[in-house]
Amino acid sequence: MNSKYEDTIKKNGEDRTERNVKSSAVSIETMNFDAAQSEIDAVQRAALSALAIAGAAGRGVSIVLTDDETIHVYNREYRDVDRATDVLSFPADEGDEILSIPDDFLGDIMISVPRAAEQGAALGHSTERELMFLTVHGVLHLLGFDHMRPEDETVMLEHQRRIMSAIAKEIDGCTE
Repeated sequence: MNSKYEDTIKKNGEDRTERNVKSSAVSIETMNFDAAQSEIDAVQRAALSALAIAGAAGRGVSIVLTDDETIHVYNREYRDVDRATDVLSFPADEGDEILSIPDDFLGDIMISVPRAAEQGAALGHSTERELMFLTVHGVLHLLGFDHMRPEDETVMLEHQRRIMSAIAKEIDGCTE
């Protein structure tokens, strides 16, 4: 479905649909997957809230909503992990192919919507709520948070909890 808010583009043989969002700080695309508008709205809300609460409002983030097969390819190529995952983060200031980073651009996030739907159902909440959680998680990674060591995980989880609580207060019926 194309509207004046969508542009389908071909990049590296993949179908990508870019949907304009309300803020120039967050761009959301779909790749090899047709996300519902409610899913896109949830991701946008979570990204903007996470950036604002973390003191990074206005910083740029690009988010790609995709399927398990596509995220599997990226997980294998960039992390040497040969399986699908729920979310990947690519900080703009990391990697071998950095040419030039636009001012205030933090990086890219890729989320598997089918994986989010499965996880949300298993946890007893909506796909949108799980997408919000994964978006917040990805934004925190772009801001330098990690969970490889227990002490770092504690800090990151506290930030996630705080941001998700703030988002939940804005949304009727959404709980942590």
